[in-house]
Amino acid sequence: MRIALDAMGGDLGPEMAIQGALAAVSDKSDLHVILVGPSERLNGQLAELGRGKNGALECISVHHASEVITMHDSPVDAVRKKKEATIMVGFDLVKNGAADAVVSAGNSGATMAAAIKKLGRLPGVARPGIASFFPTVKQPVMLMDIGANVDCRAQHLYQFAVMASSCSRLLQKQPRPRVGLLSNGAEVGKGNALVKETYELLVQSPLNFVGNVEGRDVYRGDVDVVVCDGFVGNISLKISEGLADAAMQMLKREIMKTWRAKLGYLLIRQALSGFKKQVDYAEYGGAPLLGINGTGIICHGASNAVAIRNAIEVASSMVRNRVNEAIIATLGEYSA
Repeated sequence: MRIALDAMGGDLGPEMAIQGALAAVSDKSDLHVILVGPSERLNGQLAELGRGKNGALECISVHHASEVITMHDSPVDAVRKKKEATIMVGFDLVKNGAADAVVSAGNSGATMAAAIKKLGRLPGVARPGIASFFPTVKQPVMLMDIGANVDCRAQHLYQFAVMASSCSRLLQKQPRPRVGLLSNGAEVGKGNALVKETYELLVQSPLNFVGNVEGRDVYRGDVDVVVCDGFVGNISLKISEGLADAAMQMLKREIMKTWRAKLGYLLIRQALSGFKKQVDYAEYGGAPLLGINGTGIICHGASNAVAIRNAIEVASSMVRNRVNEAIIATLGEYSA
């Protein structure tokens, strides 16, 4: 299993990417990570960070790429002009059969654009999208789309449901994933024109569609897949991340107010640590690009080594479970 890792994409520099790669190959004996970036710099940092980890170093190589697409670059312009950028070279490796998947914590728009330019779409897919796992009180739920397509038609949302359902079935081991449509009410007839039209497509499909779900219901874990357009999905994602961070900060502030609260913290410290882990995006790896003719994972820009390691694991799992083959087969069977 060969994973091309964009070593220059994240906000925290190549150190996090290298540490994540070292952790990933230490966990999996059949994994090889290809660090994509300026070879001289990466080889030097890899030698330093991997000191004493000879076994892991044997499972990591460096592939030179001279340019980097920054978070401030226009995705379309950057993909057209920076042909030697790390993310472009990474998808070239997949296209040429030298890698099985790409992981990047860089510019998400450029990552999607590069994937489409280099690999194209899966047969029958109108628009690829980005899926993401959300924590719930039961099991993680997959939300799609989270930002790739801000303006959608009902057919696009229907395909998101099919692709996310196939992915959830294989990665989350859900025999028949329950699919919900994000709306402003659970009742039939709620939502804007797009939601109402999509509802009609889903209710007539062979998918395990359970109806509309409200934002507050997502976290109950009663559905496995939630479908929406990329505008709504991205806002939902950012609000959820912000709420989790704010909740932890408010709790910490309250704990520091009195000695009784500090004493109580000592008693529940382990439980709080478990809660923090459940809501930490790093534990869920990255966001799969679904609908591209290959495998790509987008990570949070501020991804640490744990997030990078888990993203590599998600990429490996998608390839091993043949997610794209399942999407093609299901789209053909469930064409709307």
